[in-house]
Parts: sequence; structure tokens; C-alpha cells
Amino acid sequence: MTSKVYFSNLRSEDESGNKGNKLIKLFNKANFSDLYDKDELVGVKIHFGERGNDAYISPTLIRYLVDEIKKTDANPFLTDTNTLYFGLRHNSVDHLKTATLNGFSYSVVGVPLIIADGLKGEHEVLVDINQKHIKTARIGGDIFNADGLLVVSHFKGHTLSGFGGAIKNLAMGCATISGKLEQHKVSKPIIQDNCISCGVCQDACPVDAILNRENSYLIDYDKCVVCMDCMSACKNDAIDLNWEEEIPKFIERMGEYALGAVKNKQDKTAYVNFLTNITPHCDCFPFSDAPIVPDIGFLASDDPVAIDAASLHLVNQQKGIKDSLIHKNCNHGEDKFKGVWEKVDGDHLLEYCQDIGLGTTDFEIIEI
Repeated sequence: MTSKVYFSNLRSEDESGNKGNKLIKLFNKANFSDLYDKDELVGVKIHFGERGNDAYISPTLIRYLVDEIKKTDANPFLTDTNTLYFGLRHNSVDHLKTATLNGFSYSVVGVPLIIADGLKGEHEVLVDINQKHIKTARIGGDIFNADGLLVVSHFKGHTLSGFGGAIKNLAMGCATISGKLEQHKVSKPIIQDNCISCGVCQDACPVDAILNRENSYLIDYDKCVVCMDCMSACKNDAIDLNWEEEIPKFIERMGEYALGAVKNKQDKTAYVNFLTNITPHCDCFPFSDAPIVPDIGFLASDDPVAIDAASLHLVNQQKGIKDSLIHKNCNHGEDKFKGVWEKVDGDHLLEYCQDIGLGTTDFEIIEI
């Protein structure tokens, strides 16, 4: 069965075509207002961006979508969960500080911000999904308890999954810290033979999982929380991953967690993808690299697999920006994220999610 994906490009000749009005038209064309009822608590699942990053979705544009939900007499709130890595969003206090500094204040977005997994990422609901890798998903309690969701995703590159969109926003974004670890634990860092024993990785590890044995470093995987701080800190590229065997399993776990995030509200969840500032990295990085393709527009759908598949299609129709991180000046139709993350097969995420019933890769783009 084909899923409809509504698309608005960024061309505008007058006020009626500004970005806010385009989002309003998408919301209504996709009939999202029919999903939410009076007094229902609707979580707008968003990524608030790490401090120092500026590619995340603008809070002024999120306000347009929030106001459309309010017109249904539902009660929306913005939400996210705490991060596995030890940055400025690892607990709710730092997370809310970061969100506010990035512009997500009540005066801008018009609704409260709620970190769905509590102060230290421990407020969770166990959701039975009985999939190949994950039997029970650990979902942020306030996301599970919400009556509906509007999942608003910045479509961009991602180190381990090739790209991140609606599916990643559900999988990583709705999981508690323990749930994130459960997804990541098959992709643990490995110290390579070219390690020069400088000790930088040991200093960077927040949980003392890197041990020095006679000036030779090794990782205590019983302690490792897969935050990848060691890999980021190493300037000698001496810490790597098992890309061929472990990363496909990580991708499949992501798909299963995405299924768990919407299991109790699949028919009450809608999706909007922003195809702007399409950077190589996730918004979890404390910086923003140059985009790999020009800005494209906005998409809306009730199918997370279809909207990500359509987003990937539209990105691949662009010509890669020569001076970006992309390894080659990709031509029309070539896989742009493969041009950035050569060892990752992002298509596997879409295909696997279709196989487990999250949605379909068969989409129809309807331009409005």
C-alpha cells in the first residue's frame, strides 16, 4: 500500500508563501487536525539541539505547528528525552537550560517543555514489542502517556545510521537512557593497533571504562556506556567500530525501538520532516558543519517510513555541494549520505522498518 507524503518547497513570491504558512498548509492538507481531540495531551517530539549547534529546527517555526494543534482544542507540549552521552542534555536540568538558550522558551513556542524521561532519564514505561533484537522497549514515560504525538524531525546525516529523520527521532528520541544504551550496546568502540597510548581517550571517558595496562589501553565493556566520547577525542583515529557486523544490528534495534515508541498511539501520531540545513552530523554535535545539499522544503505524512524514504529520495535528487563533507561531488540521483558515511547502509533502516510493520517504503509525493 502506498503512503501519501505531502511536500512544500521553499519557493515564495509573497507573504502567503512564507515558511510558517507553508507549514500550516501542510498540517491541514495532511489532515493532522483530525488526529487530535479536545483536551488530549499531544507531545510535539522535537530535538532541542546541543549547545553550539545551530542547524536544529527553529523554534519560531515550531510555533506555527503548535498553534495548529491548539486549534483542535488539544493540549500540546514540546518534549524530548535525555541523552546517553555526557553533554549538556544528559539530565533534565541541563537539557531545559540548553533548550531555553537555543530559543525554546515559553514566550517563543507558546507551550511548556517536558523532558519525557524525568530528571535523570529513569522515568520509563516498558513496552512489549517482541522483535528479533528487542523484546521490551524502554520508552520515556511522558511520551508513552501522551495521547498523541507530532514528530517533527530535522532530516540530516548520522554517523551510525547514515541519515536521521522521523524513525531516528522515534527510536533514540523517545527512548530513555537505558533504552538508548540497549540500542547502542552492539556498536561499542574498539581500540585499534595504531593506538599511540597518549591517554586522551582515558581522560575523555566519563565512566572510567578505559584502562591502562602497562601503557596499553583497553576498554572495560562492562562499564562502557557507548557514549563515543573516546572515539571523538582520539586524534589518531585509533578507535573505531565493527561497521560490517555490528552497525546493521544497531540499525535494526533502532527500527524496533521506533515501533515501540508509537505502539500505543500509531493512529494518533503524525510526522513533519524539515529538509533544511541538511548537515552531515546529528544535531547532538556541539557544532554544525556545512550542508551537503541545498535546502529543499518540508514534508508531512502519517507514515514514518514513507516520510523518511521520500526525504532520502528528495535529497538524492540534489547535486551535492562540493565544499561540504561529502566525499565526492555527488551527481543527481546518487546516494548523498553514502557519500558522507561510506560504511553505513541507510536503506537497511527503511527496509527493516517496513518488514516489522512500522510503515512502507512505497510513497507518493504530493506537492502543495
